[in-house]
Amino acid sequence: MAALSYPPFFALQRITSTDANANAFFVRSRPFVPPWPRLRRRRCAPALVAVASVKENIGRVQKHFTDFTSLNYWVVADYYRLVNSVNAFEPQIKALSDEQLAAKTSEFRRRLARGATLADIQAGLLLFYAVASLLVSSLNCFYDRIVINVSEAFAVVREAAWRKLRMRHFDVQIIGGAVLHDGSIAEMKTGEGKTLVSTLAAYLNALTSEGVHVVTVNDYLAQRDAEWMGRVHRFLGLSVGLIQRGMNAEERRINYRCDITYTNNSELGFDYLRDNLAGNRDQLVMRWPKPFHFGIVDEVDSVLIDEGRNPLLISGEASKDAARFPVAAKVAELLKQGTHYKVELKDNSVELTEEGIALAEMALETNDLWDENDPWARFVINAIKAKEFYRPDVQYIVRDGKALIINELTGRVEEKRRWSEGIHQAVEAKEGLKIQADSVVVAQITYQSLFKLYPKLSGMTGTAKTEEKEFLKMFRMPVIEVPTNLPNIRKDLPIQAFATARGKWEQVRREVEYMFGQGRPVLVGTTSVENSELLSGMLWEWNIPHNVLNARPKYAAKEAEVVAQAGRKHAITLSTNMAGRGTDIILGGNPKMLAREIIEDSLLSFLTREDPNVELAGEAISQMVLPKITVGSSSMALLAKTSLMAKYVSKSEGKSWTYQKAKSFILEAIEMNLSYSLEELEKLANEESETYPLGPTVALTYLSVLKDCEEHCLNEGSEVKRLGGLHVIGTSLHESRRIDNQVGNC
Repeated sequence: MAALSYPPFFALQRITSTDANANAFFVRSRPFVPPWPRLRRRRCAPALVAVASVKENIGRVQKHFTDFTSLNYWVVADYYRLVNSVNAFEPQIKALSDEQLAAKTSEFRRRLARGATLADIQAGLLLFYAVASLLVSSLNCFYDRIVINVSEAFAVVREAAWRKLRMRHFDVQIIGGAVLHDGSIAEMKTGEGKTLVSTLAAYLNALTSEGVHVVTVNDYLAQRDAEWMGRVHRFLGLSVGLIQRGMNAEERRINYRCDITYTNNSELGFDYLRDNLAGNRDQLVMRWPKPFHFGIVDEVDSVLIDEGRNPLLISGEASKDAARFPVAAKVAELLKQGTHYKVELKDNSVELTEEGIALAEMALETNDLWDENDPWARFVINAIKAKEFYRPDVQYIVRDGKALIINELTGRVEEKRRWSEGIHQAVEAKEGLKIQADSVVVAQITYQSLFKLYPKLSGMTGTAKTEEKEFLKMFRMPVIEVPTNLPNIRKDLPIQAFATARGKWEQVRREVEYMFGQGRPVLVGTTSVENSELLSGMLWEWNIPHNVLNARPKYAAKEAEVVAQAGRKHAITLSTNMAGRGTDIILGGNPKMLAREIIEDSLLSFLTREDPNVELAGEAISQMVLPKITVGSSSMALLAKTSLMAKYVSKSEGKSWTYQKAKSFILEAIEMNLSYSLEELEKLANEESETYPLGPTVALTYLSVLKDCEEHCLNEGSEVKRLGGLHVIGTSLHESRRIDNQVGNC
């Protein structure tokens, strides 16, 4: 019992989670019994148990009373008037043909041209109107007119989503869309469908043709949402653009002119800065003079709070002292800590001793390190800082001959950021890389300043209520908690505190080992790349196969695929707190991604000879733990036929596609099943033509393989539910609060 007196320097949160919409149960079916010794406890007397039960019931009543008296409760209750209006429109909208439904967009735009305006459904005003209508009937009529305008548009989007995606907005998602349209932040729990919610507000605000930006945290999510949700907008006659890294100015200009543009926060910020540095109008890529109209920020707390003060910088060359950095790095290797210099970890400062100054001056053949005509002190001190404070795979990684910064908060690589005041050059010299010229800041802006430029801004996330005061103060955006579609049955277990970091990580390792023995999938969230590597090393020592997701390129290359399969039996996933964010985890595995992987494994070797150049640590062992599923005989026959056809097409037509081009072709072929019916695909595949109809054949094969994958994932998901579901471990108090953003649609 003496150990209990130690201060809780390190904390571990054990969480079992659930998503009520998917009926995925993660509440333990029996108490967690670790395989290591435990202290004996005294049995509680029945009277104490009864008292605890009474206290629990009282606490539950107090919580319901608090919810009832909160402003959020009444705001959400008032939004249900809009929901009722949208539901009333549904039968009328369902009766429309596809052409008539798509024509609604032109009808709405004609109304706007005649002087109508987009109605702002401000929740606070709705409550006022509801009360005032009891006294003044005209106000109630005004309220009804506002709701009908918006609810009709929402009903159109709901029906379009059902026809194109087979996804129908729940009532709570309608509320989420209204919150976004109001310029507020919708806090929605993981798995409640925030991506689908964004289509409502994006469509409504795009009707003015002034441009809507849907901002995500990375290129993958921007591309996924543009392709996925873009089907709804394109069906309704809106143009959809996508901004990605590597696009030229003309491509960016075309995509920014679209009604709805999907991008990530970094690309948006740098495009704005480059436009401000442009010499003439022909170099501009955004919509000027009004580049910003309405923005929807996904993971808004991460973009505007966690990374909100990080400046985006555009630099220009300032000095030609690149040759000094390698020399200073050699001198820093000669100097020893304690003898030649002292370091202060608190502020990352370095102070040279008399012995260190003398040795440095002798090595550099100078009489004064601080000589104005020949200054060496700054270079030597920066070289020592690079040696002591900047470690590879922790603060930075080396990729393609460049030192790239790792964001300490997200664990992601920041390819467009560089340390200032010569630190980055000192790191490059330490690693023996080509020294990039020192730079001076030409233009800069923070995310918080950038997004304040939007006349109307909204956001969505799973965790924003704790930062509501900051959102209100800086952006005047309230946070509205949108209720879950079904009651939440997630269970949070007590926090465990440890006196040492070693004890914490050993506990995590033992708990992962125990869950792995049961076959239960585990997701471990870490706050840094260093911690994920540390835990990974401990697990490999105990022969526990797992996947790691952090900033290192060999892991990030298949980030989405790994996270999507994190719900499979025996899956162990270690992730920094941003890796895979936005990707759904489904118990038993994601059948669509599994089917796509099977198709790619069968065809890529025939369509391209290019090496994918993707290194995955422990790939062989991971395949043993998460084996590729066995498909049925009919699917095997179709795979063989498709492979033979791909081999013939590649040989006869002389196709020499790159690896990426071949993957894009397979993806486009798979997506044909969204545009064609089964009968149409079979007709296309059987048509006689000069070249083999590879695309339709791939689509038919995918449908057959997908059916087998869905059956496998359903059976495995049921078994995982029986074991207790996905076990989530957050390795710090901050991490456990945000772990919801990684669990996905379980």
